[in-house]
Amino acid sequence: MSNSNNTKDTQLFVGIDVGSTTTKIVAIDPEKHEILLSNYKRHNAAQAQSLQNALTLFENNFPNARIRLALTGSGAKHLAEALGCCYIQEVVANSIALQKEYADVGTAIELGGQDAKMIFFRRDPATQTLNVADMRMNGSCAGGTGAFIDEIASILKVPVEEFNELASQGSCIYDISGRCGVYAKTDIQPLLNQGISRQDLALSSFHAIAKQTIGGRHRDWISRNPSFLKAVL
Repeated sequence: MSNSNNTKDTQLFVGIDVGSTTTKIVAIDPEKHEILLSNYKRHNAAQAQSLQNALTLFENNFPNARIRLALTGSGAKHLAEALGCCYIQEVVANSIALQKEYADVGTAIELGGQDAKMIFFRRDPATQTLNVADMRMNGSCAGGTGAFIDEIASILKVPVEEFNELASQGSCIYDISGRCGVYAKTDIQPLLNQGISRQDLALSSFHAIAKQTIGGRHRDWISRNPSFLKAVL
């Protein structure tokens, strides 16, 4: 983290993503393209308080800084209106950043707390400009998202923060539904009763998410140059 005294004469760019389950903040020096601060926390449905906490964290680290603030995320629009600051819809924000940083991106996959999105890019044959061609998002079910992992972690009685490490120790994949946590529980409980290890079931849960993501959101559109924007953990 940079010394806050070095930023008092620089306008920093600050972005805050207030999502369905977490709030993320990042501050950058636009001249150096350097990340000065980043933080990621669950908000436990207290979205407004989490935004205040994120801004307080920034102010504590950079008390003299001038900022240009933008909010994004499913829970941010009304908060941006209350603050009188810029709001950018998250798919738009993602697509702009990808077009700038990844010239050959074809598909962007974002697995969030309660929704999953795919953004598909196509290059205009006349101008060679990379444009958003389509977008797909899961409907009313949170299958294949962070909420799905929360549910499986609860079934396996493991803290969600340790779920990734647990899955890395697995060696065998079992067929588990990635469409819904209720269906997954129906698949997992008999396997637990048979003595299948939690490690293998955690690994199988990630495999189920991969199947749900690819099979449920137009796999024929997925290019050879996919970009993962956000993981579920």
